[in-house]
Amino acid sequence: MTGLFPCIELSGGAFARGVQYGKACPQIIARSIEIYGQQLLDMGYDWAGIKRLVNQFIPNIEAFEPQYLEEMRGIAEGSGHDFEAIVMINARTEIIHLGRRNLQDKPELDGCTGAIILPGATANNEVLHGQNWDWRMECAETGVVLHIRRDDGPDLLTFTEAGGLARAGMNSIGTAITGNNLESDRDYHSLGVPLPLIRRKALEANHFALSMKAVAVTPKSGSNNMMLSHASGFGINYECAPDEVFPLYEVDDLLVHANHWRSPVAQVKLKNTGIGGAAESFYRDIRVEKMLKPFHGSLTLEHLKAAFFDDFGKPFAVCRPPRPSSSGEDNLSATVAMILMRPASGFMEVAPLPAINRTFAQYRLEMESDYARYATW
Repeated sequence: MTGLFPCIELSGGAFARGVQYGKACPQIIARSIEIYGQQLLDMGYDWAGIKRLVNQFIPNIEAFEPQYLEEMRGIAEGSGHDFEAIVMINARTEIIHLGRRNLQDKPELDGCTGAIILPGATANNEVLHGQNWDWRMECAETGVVLHIRRDDGPDLLTFTEAGGLARAGMNSIGTAITGNNLESDRDYHSLGVPLPLIRRKALEANHFALSMKAVAVTPKSGSNNMMLSHASGFGINYECAPDEVFPLYEVDDLLVHANHWRSPVAQVKLKNTGIGGAAESFYRDIRVEKMLKPFHGSLTLEHLKAAFFDDFGKPFAVCRPPRPSSSGEDNLSATVAMILMRPASGFMEVAPLPAINRTFAQYRLEMESDYARYATW
């Protein structure tokens, strides 16, 4: 079994941060490259073809935030790997979908069950935010936590795949973000910004409203669900089609989401094309809600943890034990990591492969003393 996820401290400008990142974990980055490079090689692509897929995304990244390319160039230099391989890690969802679409093959689904609990439901009048990340079991070997100290905005703490710029995390002004896969009939008709970079932009924003804007207005290649919370007591769930978002708000201080569309407006306007790969999504969110509701008013991070450990319907459960991938590929699927956050205190804990491991590592972010001024009101 994999060990706990290492924390990598980064500071300075974009390129300098990237070099520090690459030097800190070159072997783990190499494993990320191996996992996704081999997946594309198994589809029949050679490295020249993989680079052509990758290079399609570089203009959109450049237009969205040039510093992200600089950071990736730094990661490449620091780790000794090709720049295109680092971009591949950051755009792996989009590149794998495109690669499979070109082969008329069914993509493997990046799952997840996420939840936001607002202060009215908690014991300590605080926001709780977390998720189970369901994906390829071997990615438990490549998870890292980045602690990024910035001179031009809030510091941030993010769990991601080695070589990636962000996935789930929070910043020093109280914003937190997680994401879940969605699919629709609007996907991959045009190319947008890779999802990890949108999440990174949301965490870098110096006001929660700007984090919301980054998620809501940035064009995407495919559908995705992103859950945003702020420590002052607000949460919003954006079901994102490539060209439109459908917001969902808390009900009784809870927001829970899995991998199917819940917005009544979205259900009318588009077709859910991901049901076949995640049919159990329709009970995963309900199971988490069911386990949390009886403790309304006294909920703690331990209650959220217990809900994310739910094994109803296993192996197709909220907490997924390793099982053969539904895509038919020769790999195991699992809940790769459980991520839990208390945004007001800068506290995060993460466990690898939680269905077979109950050991969490704890990570901390120093909060700005006046973070409440960054609230939405």
